Amino acid sequence: MNIYDIEINSLQNKPIQLSTFKGKYILFVNVASKCGFTPQYKELETLSETYKENLVVIGVPCNQFGKQEPGNSDEIQEFCEVNYGVSFLMTEKISVKGEEQHPLYQWLTNRKLNNKKSSSVKWNFQKYLVSKDGLLIDYYFSITKPLSSKITKHLTQ
Repeated sequence: MNIYDIEINSLQNKPIQLSTFKGKYILFVNVASKCGFTPQYKELETLSETYKENLVVIGVPCNQFGKQEPGNSDEIQEFCEVNYGVSFLMTEKISVKGEEQHPLYQWLTNRKLNNKKSSSVKWNFQKYLVSKDGLLIDYYFSITKPLSSKITKHLTQ
């Protein structure tokens, strides 16, 4: 399975073709509106704008950690736009772990699928960076800020 074969919908319930991002890095971040890490939306927006030639940031709403994303699609979109000026792509609300885990996160977290490493999503705002050719580069826990050199060092290559 290839990252570009995975299907996911936008927050507006329109299909997102991940293959349209071939040639760019993709940063997937499971997001939530009522989390201590929620202010990272601001840095994610800055990251998205700063590296827009080479990077696509995709926010993935999830309510599995402390029920910190209770909103529906309209509420999530309004919250992100009004409070953080989010303009990067947001997906539908999904499960990032457990029995209902979305295929995107199956790929991101399973070495057998991504051919790099296995991981588990520990909390909101965990980040997964995918290379320009669709390979998993690495993942970063919530405490890693979006503008951290751990992430940005890859984006200038």
